[in-house]
Amino acid sequence: MSANQEKDSRASQDKEQPRRRQARGERRIAQLLEAAATVFTTTGYTAASTNAIAREAGVSPGTLYQFFPNKEAIAIELGDRLMHEMRETYGEALGPVDPATTLEQAVGQAVDRFIAFNCEHPVFFALMHGPDIPGRIAEEHDALHATLLSRIEGLLSSFLPDADPADLTRTTQMCLGLYKAGLELVLAHEGAERDAYVGELKNALIRYLDPLVGAGLGHVTAS
Repeated sequence: MSANQEKDSRASQDKEQPRRRQARGERRIAQLLEAAATVFTTTGYTAASTNAIAREAGVSPGTLYQFFPNKEAIAIELGDRLMHEMRETYGEALGPVDPATTLEQAVGQAVDRFIAFNCEHPVFFALMHGPDIPGRIAEEHDALHATLLSRIEGLLSSFLPDADPADLTRTTQMCLGLYKAGLELVLAHEGAERDAYVGELKNALIRYLDPLVGAGLGHVTAS
């Protein structure tokens, strides 16, 4: 090997080492966040500890502290990632509705997407609705909540075009309130019983909205 080839080889190795370290670090962070999600869901944020998270991850507390200074930092990083994914979920779930879509289809599709997200990430409910979450997470959740209300209101206004603005806002708040109440029951059950509660949640929303929507959704005007 020539001197130039040897120099190029060393340079390539020098560049590869930081990339490998970065990849290992990202895997370790993902491992710690997954462990934290389990601990926060099981014990709640207040009762959780960095020692418990490290134990769940199968690492030493010293290894955890290489990446996170405390459990609040872990919760904030986990919350940021979950809220980013949640925004993507409601972007898909609350998109424009085809005028031929029935009320049952519109409600069912939206509920199914949100329920799937929360069942896949039960820690989201534990963190966002607990009484003791870190301030930054609470602020970001409030912003997410406001955006979600805006999206639901925009969706409702598309098939309730003549609704009074105050009535539309009230209807939006009721829909989200009904969903959150039902979600808590859904997450408290598993298997067939969970499916049954999902069905009850959809029925509650449909029965609430049906008299308001009338022919506004799933109605095709004769030409």
